[in-house]
Amino acid sequence: MVTVGYDSGRRMLEIEFRSGAIYRYLEVPEEIYRRLLAAESKGHFFGAAIRNKFRSERVKARSSK
Repeated sequence: MVTVGYDSGRRMLEIEFRSGAIYRYLEVPEEIYRRLLAAESKGHFFGAAIRNKFRSERVKARSSK
């Protein structure tokens, strides 16, 4: 992950991955966002607690490098 943002009013988590892809995760509780930021391994936490657990939409495709 390169950047992580959260909109508490909309309960929306946005993550930019190292590939350049940006995904938005919907209806994410603020506690999950806080735990992601505090996680020793953000990638592991993402895989265990976010990926395939929340509805998502791709904002930007991965970079073609």
